[in-house]
Amino acid sequence: MPHRVFDPRLNEQVPPGLCALGIMTKAPRAGAVKTRLQPPLTAAEAAALNACFLRDTATSISQVCCSGGLRSPIIARGVGVFTPLGSENDYAEILPREFDLLLQRGNDFGERLLHAIEDLLRIGFDSCCLIDSDSPTVTPHAFAAAVEFLRAGGYRLILGPSDDGGYYLIGMKALHRRVFEDIDWSSERVLAQTVERAREIGLPVETLPVFSDVDDRAGLRRLCDELLGNDNNSSAPTTKAFLQQLIAREGRERIWPQ
Repeated sequence: MPHRVFDPRLNEQVPPGLCALGIMTKAPRAGAVKTRLQPPLTAAEAAALNACFLRDTATSISQVCCSGGLRSPIIARGVGVFTPLGSENDYAEILPREFDLLLQRGNDFGERLLHAIEDLLRIGFDSCCLIDSDSPTVTPHAFAAAVEFLRAGGYRLILGPSDDGGYYLIGMKALHRRVFEDIDWSSERVLAQTVERAREIGLPVETLPVFSDVDDRAGLRRLCDELLGNDNNSSAPTTKAFLQQLIAREGRERIWPQ
């Protein structure tokens, strides 16, 4: 069954009190995603790995969203913030059934983040976090901590630092445009500059644990070290299985040289 697609022109499309946990995603099509991983991966392998990242991230989000019970109501919902238009059906077998979709707007990455938060708040979410699709090992605990920070009183900015100087998560309960301005996107300065913008407007910052961002050959090798170098590591099971199958089929030298 296709996922519901939110219409940002309409208000109050979700129940009150929810935090959106939105994955920023481009449809995982060969040649369109993870191009910095080609080589060592082929275009088809890179797209398949990207789909694995999405599945593992969505699974972790679902553990937060679906943790409610009779005495503990659900306080978050997963959303795929996707592009391009027309790729909605690509997510039918990737994102869980309870996820919704929201089309990205904007030109550069900063605009897309800003408009995604604007649209999620407009359709009725009390707060929202935007999450990258390059960090499959982020734990449910980290996502849950972000939600709890936002449920606490007062306004604040939530950042999940990645090990390359960027962030895998940014969260807020009101739109603060300044934190997306004058940022050197796709650089090691993104996190530091974002924190500085928050300080300029007097916005307190809360940080989550650091996790890895996988977008190039070095990042892929670190991911293999983390997932395959320790048999007891249960993080990102879909990604781990894909890498194990690839290495079993072709040997480890191409993607995980000794």
